[in-house]
Amino acid sequence: MTKSTSALQKIEAAALQLSGRDRLKLADRILGSLTRRPKPANPAEILAEAKRRDAQLESGHVRPLTEKAFWAGSGAAKMS
Repeated sequence: MTKSTSALQKIEAAALQLSGRDRLKLADRILGSLTRRPKPANPAEILAEAKRRDAQLESGHVRPLTEKAFWAGSGAAKMS
């Protein structure tokens, strides 16, 4: 394990101890510090993807997740 990996793990562990609201603030500050901003999503592409996924659900090709399965797979704690 390198020093930077160890430092990153310590920072991550400390960040995960924060409340959900504070983690969101921290994530916003970290993402805002990046010099290259992500390209904004194209609304037409978002709508096309939503329609594609809806069609998969309606056809039975995929099954919807339960809320419990969603939160378990998200890697994040449910924020109430």
